[in-house]
Amino acid sequence: MHSPASKPPFDPSIPVSPDNPCPFLRGLVGEGFVEGGTVPLNTLSQTIANATGETGLKKISARIQVRGVALIANGFKHILKSIWSGAQLDALRGGPLDKRGAGSRILGVDGKVNEDEIARFASFGRTYTDPNTGSSEPGLNAAEIKTFMRDNLKRAGSAARWYYPLLMKFEWPILLKIIGKGKTDEGRYLSVADVRTLFNERRFPDRINQQILSQPLLSACQLRFRWAVALTALVIGLGLAALVAVAEFPNQVRAMLPQKGILVNLLPPPLPAVPETKAAFWLEQNWSLKDRHWFHHASQGTATFPVPYEWFMALEQPRLRLFSKPGMMKDSAYLEGFGFIPSPQSIQTDTTTLRRFGYANVYETTQVPDWSTRWTPADNVDGLPVGFARMTGVVDPATGRREEDKIGLTCAACHTGQIHYQGVDVRFDGGPAMTDLKKLELSTGLSIAYTLYVPFRFQRFADRVLGPDASKTDRTALKQKLSAIGTFLIDWQKKYEATIEDKKTWDGKRQQDTEEGFGRLDALNRIGNQVFSQDLALSGVKGFEKNLHAQDAPVSYPPIWTVPWFKFAQYDASIEQPLIRNAGEALGVTALLNLSDAYPEDRLWRSSVNIRTLGWIEDMLRGPDPFKAADPSTGPKFGGLLAPKWPSQILGDAWRLKPDRVERGRAIYAEMCSGCHLPDINTPAFWSSKHWEPNGDSKVLNAVTIPLDEIKTDPEQSLVLGKRIVDVPGFLKMNTADLQTWWQCEIPTASTSPNEMVYALGLMTAVDLVARKWMDDEKVPDAERAKMWNLARKNCLNPAPDPRYRARPLNGIWATAPYLHNGSVPSLYWLLKPASERPRKFCMGRRDYDPETVGFAVTADEKCKTGETQFTAGSEKDPVQGNSVLGHSFERKDGEPKRPGVIGRIFKDDAERYDLIEYLKTL
Repeated sequence: MHSPASKPPFDPSIPVSPDNPCPFLRGLVGEGFVEGGTVPLNTLSQTIANATGETGLKKISARIQVRGVALIANGFKHILKSIWSGAQLDALRGGPLDKRGAGSRILGVDGKVNEDEIARFASFGRTYTDPNTGSSEPGLNAAEIKTFMRDNLKRAGSAARWYYPLLMKFEWPILLKIIGKGKTDEGRYLSVADVRTLFNERRFPDRINQQILSQPLLSACQLRFRWAVALTALVIGLGLAALVAVAEFPNQVRAMLPQKGILVNLLPPPLPAVPETKAAFWLEQNWSLKDRHWFHHASQGTATFPVPYEWFMALEQPRLRLFSKPGMMKDSAYLEGFGFIPSPQSIQTDTTTLRRFGYANVYETTQVPDWSTRWTPADNVDGLPVGFARMTGVVDPATGRREEDKIGLTCAACHTGQIHYQGVDVRFDGGPAMTDLKKLELSTGLSIAYTLYVPFRFQRFADRVLGPDASKTDRTALKQKLSAIGTFLIDWQKKYEATIEDKKTWDGKRQQDTEEGFGRLDALNRIGNQVFSQDLALSGVKGFEKNLHAQDAPVSYPPIWTVPWFKFAQYDASIEQPLIRNAGEALGVTALLNLSDAYPEDRLWRSSVNIRTLGWIEDMLRGPDPFKAADPSTGPKFGGLLAPKWPSQILGDAWRLKPDRVERGRAIYAEMCSGCHLPDINTPAFWSSKHWEPNGDSKVLNAVTIPLDEIKTDPEQSLVLGKRIVDVPGFLKMNTADLQTWWQCEIPTASTSPNEMVYALGLMTAVDLVARKWMDDEKVPDAERAKMWNLARKNCLNPAPDPRYRARPLNGIWATAPYLHNGSVPSLYWLLKPASERPRKFCMGRRDYDPETVGFAVTADEKCKTGETQFTAGSEKDPVQGNSVLGHSFERKDGEPKRPGVIGRIFKDDAERYDLIEYLKTL
């Protein structure tokens, strides 16, 4: 401890080693504050920090800087000795801090002072007024000291080293800071007289002595205690800062974390900002307002979410809040961030409310007759978005016990479209949704986890589910049930990741998920994972995780208007039977399904899928038979759900059609497109096409299918059903040969193995068994069964050679961006360019539609906004599975032979492309 009593009087006879070239350290030794040999780092750092006169954090910073410099002062090989014993002040000469003649040269190697060098030092300064005495004296301010040091380096020439300027920052500027005079940084100067005294007498000005003497030196124990307190405060401070960052800036924090690992999965996936909607419009598509709302919320018997309906209504968003409660998962504004479309609680409401949801505007004219009023009503009392449905009257298919209502997604969740343009939302049924279901899955799982582990959340959750007066026993039971769901979800995800890590793709690569992102879903692989793996696990049948497959074949949601009249609905033209197609989709969106042998055998294949509702939905989509029109003079035309018309009447001048371009484009379409996509559906040429083939007492359109080897678009989706193999337990008695018996298929359906089968046959058989079981349990009369099955449409494999893709008519093509089956091309403009010129990456989410290119305008190297997902094809050397942008290319030049992937000639110029695009808007 320094005190005036403990400090000896100044003794000029105290020896200072010539190997200590630092004037300030020589002063500390000469004044008797420290020993001239080895000085502990604690003592040295505290003494110099005291000399600065600083307090608080600035003093701590000074101590840390001194300690760091002192640590290396004797050379790097002496660091351990410096840590253990301290700095050796009599061995600084020749060390890392010695500038070897590139400094001031005031002190010689023999320890003697060179007065000429002090005079040189003074020559760089000027006269200053002493703030204490008012007298004048020579000195140097900060700028003059920098000039002096630069001149020292210049004088040293080649002897100077690159790091000397850094060393000089810890010499004269620090000396100015400690013993300089002046009350402000601008007016502070270093007195030449004080410098001479310091060098010659190793003596400080009295004010510096007083600063050192007025502050005690702390013991090692005291220092450790202070460090412990400071470290604790730092940890608490960092924890609070992290909590604030996670609560207020979760997206930014998530972006800073490694994108693989536990930490990043503890934060919700970022969502795009949902801009304010100035106006919304549902386009006219031949459905009444009641039918549209029914389609949006009619349950097909799915329990997509892992918790009951009331529990989902009680879950909070997976956001941390410091001073307020987070919003609810059910909030429509929150779910809009995942791409869902807001929907009113009921259509029996005022016009202002209907207009806000986009309903009233188009229905101010005469409406078409209702279909849905004859069916079971579908409500939306909680105001959930389009595609969310409440399943009531739920019965466990295995035990027969009544269950709580469930919440699931219905057809509309994936097949209802929306585009945005300058604050206006244009909505239409049957189009591809711009949702991101993966983000919704992750957020729901996190919401459950937060409810279980974030303080106070479960209490609020239980109050909502059970009521505030619920007993402790009931609350405990509720938490156990919720915890069991959370545990299953975590365990299942681990099994999924471990399984696909050890599996190969059809071409020998390691399986890994391809990001689906906004507007895409790997529906086929998801259905297979659900039915042949997770449903078995939920039924208590273990060991079939082996059936899991990576989600590596994502596709854009296909439009479904007029689809009931197509022989094949899917991109790969795989399933003809409408009920099998629809029931398979319902199973994939997660229906309750019993695949357990622990119960009576007659309960196998019992499910919650509502076959009757699926039939109603198909009826609404299909409409009356176009070949049995009430007025034959008008010729055939589609009823049911029609494709939306280009909304030029809503969106202003940029959307107005250009008649001259339309006419030129019509000719180009006839030349380059109609051979595969057929003529406009409103022309006689379409209805007389040879692709209409007899089907029962009517016809279906067997659209053009193009072999993969010819079209050369991304192959993954076309290969899923044929390349993937599934294994099933023997007690399920899944005999794919039964398809031959039930449907008299034209090609064999028997598997080579009783339990192992091609995914296509396995799925067709499983869904067939589910549908038959439902009809048996409901005792559906034969006549109604025949209508449900539409028996002319067989559940058989497509006899066409595999693999292939279907070319559907292009009615409503403008409303289906991005293009190609895998959503890899952002607009019609880029689709008409040679494949090699298409963008290999672009952003998806809530972004404005471009009426000129018809789709999404892409700029070079565009950066995605927060929450958007990026489609990327990868590089040519390292392509992303399922994300090829190639094929369906217009690039053949005159005289060139036809080659795979090229379907037409190259366009003459952009003007010709835009002519065709203008015509496509009219379809």
